[in-house]
Amino acid sequence: MLIASAKGSLSLKIQISAETGLRPIEIHGNKGLQARNIHPDQKTITALSAKRCNARPPMPISPELTARLQTYITKNNIQPDELLFKGDERRYGEHFRRFRNKLAKKLNDPTIKTIRLYDLRHAYATKQLRRTQNAETVRIIMGHKKLNTTQKYLHLLGLNNGEWECQGATTKEEAKKLIEADFTYILTTPDGTMLFKKAK
Repeated sequence: MLIASAKGSLSLKIQISAETGLRPIEIHGNKGLQARNIHPDQKTITALSAKRCNARPPMPISPELTARLQTYITKNNIQPDELLFKGDERRYGEHFRRFRNKLAKKLNDPTIKTIRLYDLRHAYATKQLRRTQNAETVRIIMGHKKLNTTQKYLHLLGLNNGEWECQGATTKEEAKKLIEADFTYILTTPDGTMLFKKAK
């Protein structure tokens, strides 16, 4: 709802936050994204890490976000070593809060005002923990220096009681669809079936 209701570059930044879990400072400002950090062929973003935290691996993004970023870069004639979103790093947060409050008033829904920009990062971390069931993997994805930081997100997860949804794939296309649906590859059986699982 936030992405669809926002306009221009703010909508783009919110979608980046939601799909990658990048910190606001890693998206906007002097330490933010440059055009060369966007890899359309791989559909990934590679961001510089802020706050003296560990470097992050390339972050997968949706085809829709990839296309939006390509259009934005072309339309604004942004060169590879130029920032995507210029200006003070605090502007992103200020614009988000102003837009969020206007939307809450327009929809007469005060709960929208409780959504913080960092909640998008928290939601991403929680989703990755649910998908991978591995705090160390998520620590690397999030760029946390210490595992303790990542483990703070564990309380946001509902316990799955060891219950898993399992699926099999026999072709690359089927496997790709399962991965896009947040399934994790487990093994390939002797008959060539690839098995995947995700927490219920």
